[in-house]
Amino acid sequence: MNYLRILSLSLALILAPSLAQALDKVRVGVLEFGTVNWELDVMQAHQLAEANGFELEVVPVASGDAATVALLGGAVDVIVTDWIWVAQQRAAGQNYLLFPYSTSVGSLLASPSAKIHTLADLKGKKLGVAGGAKDKSWLLLRAYAQQTAQIDLAKQAEIQYGAPPLLNEVMQKGELDAVLNFWNFAARLQDQGLATVITVPQILEGLGIQKDLPMIGWVFSETWAKEHEAAIQGFLSASYAAKKLMQTSDEEWVRIRPRLKADKDSVFFALRDAFRAGIPACFGEKQQAAAGQTFKLLSELGGKDLVGDLTELPQGVFYSGFSLPPCP
Repeated sequence: MNYLRILSLSLALILAPSLAQALDKVRVGVLEFGTVNWELDVMQAHQLAEANGFELEVVPVASGDAATVALLGGAVDVIVTDWIWVAQQRAAGQNYLLFPYSTSVGSLLASPSAKIHTLADLKGKKLGVAGGAKDKSWLLLRAYAQQTAQIDLAKQAEIQYGAPPLLNEVMQKGELDAVLNFWNFAARLQDQGLATVITVPQILEGLGIQKDLPMIGWVFSETWAKEHEAAIQGFLSASYAAKKLMQTSDEEWVRIRPRLKADKDSVFFALRDAFRAGIPACFGEKQQAAAGQTFKLLSELGGKDLVGDLTELPQGVFYSGFSLPPCP
């Protein structure tokens, strides 16, 4: 009996490497300290990759631009970016696809002393904007301000563009009246007592667009997805299994708390709740139509610098090989 046990163990040890090699690898390019790492940590800790039939390799990149370069160059298989980039690539003859990752985008926050309660109150104020002059959230905010307050914020407010962490620092020093920043940085400012004037989903809704529109997603090439169909479907299954854990388990957030770099409980809870709020619960024809509406609006505002010669969202931007429940 002992001999049989030893033989079985030996065979298992011999076969283990070959079984591991049989798993298709998915290389994910991700900012080294970005929020996507939170989900990938959950995926790894619970062995969701192996459970869904693929091997996960996390490839750190220095910036969003570095991530797209890595994807274009074949150094990674999957990244997180927006469907505007996918549309640009498809227009250029590249066959990239997107599957929703998050609806969290950003918010406009103001210092209480600035007395900014509406978009009209931004006239003449110092406004920080993350992501630059062609940032999607900024263009949408400008459109909504023109529609509801008849002001062009680019001309009637004092705009300071900058990196998200720098804008938070400048805001905390009192050198700005308001800031439009990404959701994770906005969550930290809320803890500092800044008031939320409006969120990007509220802007979308105000413009007559579905507010639960995912602006960013997992992006990969159609060619690669066809060659690795089981791997990409396994990856997306693992992604949403990790999201489900993050949506329902407070203990899971306690485990990954060091990745959040949240020394204060209030910041930790704000980041956790904002991430949860951005998890897509559904996706369907309404959201795809909303993406088309948004793209048309952004093309009018951002012009060729943002979308090239496109005026409409190209067909086939969204991956159809995996699905979420349709939205009501």
